[in-house]
Amino acid sequence: MFAYLKGKLAHKDPTFVIVDIGGVGYEVKISLNTFSKIKDQENIQLFTHFHVKEDAQILFGFADTHEKQTFLHLISISGVGPSTGLMVLSSLNPEEVEQAILSEDVRTIQAVKGIGAKTAQRIILELKDKVGKDDAGGDLIGLPISSKNTTRNEALAALVTLGINKAAAQKSIDKILKENSSDISLEELIKLALKAA
Repeated sequence: MFAYLKGKLAHKDPTFVIVDIGGVGYEVKISLNTFSKIKDQENIQLFTHFHVKEDAQILFGFADTHEKQTFLHLISISGVGPSTGLMVLSSLNPEEVEQAILSEDVRTIQAVKGIGAKTAQRIILELKDKVGKDDAGGDLIGLPISSKNTTRNEALAALVTLGINKAAAQKSIDKILKENSSDISLEELIKLALKAA
């Protein structure tokens, strides 16, 4: 219903903000990740998800579309509601969530308050093929930013675009990066991965 809200930041709390838009204050639930990103901005834009349940209508807001997409992925899992999704994004940033899912790191996800072993395993199982995909359907693998990971991500996105299976592409790239120096060029990495895939 609401794609985003853009207005004056009337009130800020670690769990919610009030955005004044034309004299109307919208209360929006946020994660600690978003809280830290909006800092002391006077005017903000939050990408929103409008959640309706029997006894409440709640707006959830995110500093960027990546965090919103991660939240939507999380709440698509049975047993993970919006409050739990927000808790995950308050404990881990979207890149850390994706990294934990891609590397099947149950312990990291389970460390979030309110998530047990079974739910953590379900999140990994159901989201492994979905994480990193943007709204347009392209792959945006969110790993911590470093030159090696940036090259890895770009190579992975290119290989998936070329029709290579994502899991096979990841395996090939990781093997090549382990065997070669970290300053391998993107083109060279893609060529070697294409030969190996």
